[in-house]
Amino acid sequence: MSPRSASVNEELRRRSKERLLHAAVELVGERGYEATTLGDIADRAGSARGLVSYYFPGKRQLVQSAVHRLMHRTLEEALEREPRTAEGPERMARAIDAILGLARDRPVLMRQHMAGLLQVEVGFVPCPEQRRLAQLLRDTVARHGSQDVDRDYPMLRAQLMGAVFAALMPGAPMPLSQLRTELFERYRLARELGVPPDAGAPGGTTCDTDLSRFFATGVPAAEDPAGPARRQAQSK
Repeated sequence: MSPRSASVNEELRRRSKERLLHAAVELVGERGYEATTLGDIADRAGSARGLVSYYFPGKRQLVQSAVHRLMHRTLEEALEREPRTAEGPERMARAIDAILGLARDRPVLMRQHMAGLLQVEVGFVPCPEQRRLAQLLRDTVARHGSQDVDRDYPMLRAQLMGAVFAALMPGAPMPLSQLRTELFERYRLARELGVPPDAGAPGGTTCDTDLSRFFATGVPAAEDPAGPARRQAQSK
């Protein structure tokens, strides 16, 4: 058998990394951060455990990258759903509703993500996934009419993070509807814009438990040689 080409090896590495990101989102969402080990993530992904440390310095960095992937792909899907629009107010409304929707649909995952950002040892970790999320939010701010995106983007990010924190605070959560109203008033958005977190998005894109579309493993489940092992791990 001839050795694999460099391009094939690169594609296999890319798919392995995608499976690790996908597994991290699933497991932390199911069990929480502390109850999920790197070994658990590798097993769910059907990958060798040594690959985790090859791609990521540690568990916190892996989980942050995985959640930022989920956030940026969720936001991208909301912004580009039909009917597509370039209107600034509608895109800002969709962005707000998409992030609030994650707080509703993935409370364990998002709570763990917010807690991780406040950890002094790691804190906020810039990564390709985070930069893609930032690019979408910066574009949203610009389309909304910002004259200074460098100033207004961090404020939007802070407003959204604060809303997620307020919605998920144990013992004293604020209603998503109230947080949405406050954000819509701040950005002068009509209530009928976007998709409220208590409503279903066109096409049934909210509350979707299958997140595989956000992670390009490139191998259908029926053809994935790690599929049986991964499904067995998921059933435990």
